[in-house]
Amino acid sequence: MNDRPNIVISSLDADRLEKLMDSLPDGAFPGKAELETELARADIVEPTEMPSSVVTMNSTVRFRVEASDEEFTLTLVYPKELDSSGSKISILAPVGSALLGLAQGDEIEWPKPGGGVLRVRIEEVVYQPERSGEYHR
Repeated sequence: MNDRPNIVISSLDADRLEKLMDSLPDGAFPGKAELETELARADIVEPTEMPSSVVTMNSTVRFRVEASDEEFTLTLVYPKELDSSGSKISILAPVGSALLGLAQGDEIEWPKPGGGVLRVRIEEVVYQPERSGEYHR
């Protein structure tokens, strides 16, 4: 699967993620180049125009990792919001970066640190802030 699905990112998330990327020292985040490439190719929309089936920051998403056939339900967060609950995944984690901007039913292959790829499929966007009217979180 060489073609990556179209991704949609809110202008609010794009601005915050660009600031986060700029604040990271070189080499601090192995997937920085991939995430920057995704941000550059994304369709940027206003939060009020976000399709309800798209994974945005602070969305809770049910997804499947193909290699292990494991299914997870996690909330995509900024690194500072990560905690030990096990219910969140950082945007800086390889799977976290892969989830952003995908819609329900989309699949993507994403590079793993150390080589190889993860294939991730979005099963359901359980919760999305924009769908709930939270546009300025």
